[in-house]
Amino acid sequence: MRPVFVQIRCTPGRTYAVADEIYQREVVSELYSTSGDFDLLAKVYIPEDQDVGRFLNDRLFDIADICRTQTTMTFKAF
Repeated sequence: MRPVFVQIRCTPGRTYAVADEIYQREVVSELYSTSGDFDLLAKVYIPEDQDVGRFLNDRLFDIADICRTQTTMTFKAF
């Protein structure tokens, strides 16, 4: 499994609804509310045999009221 971090910007006033939907899908290992340009930060473990883009698109990015995302790939833990 490889971890990726996904920052999520939500429609104003809909952050809690988006967070609830993310948790219902049981896709993320951790989910945080954040300050700044994005509203949420999710840690997602992607199976090694899965394409990251397709995995996230199929399981996360179709949630209503997600306006923008930014995915950060990880390579090696120190």
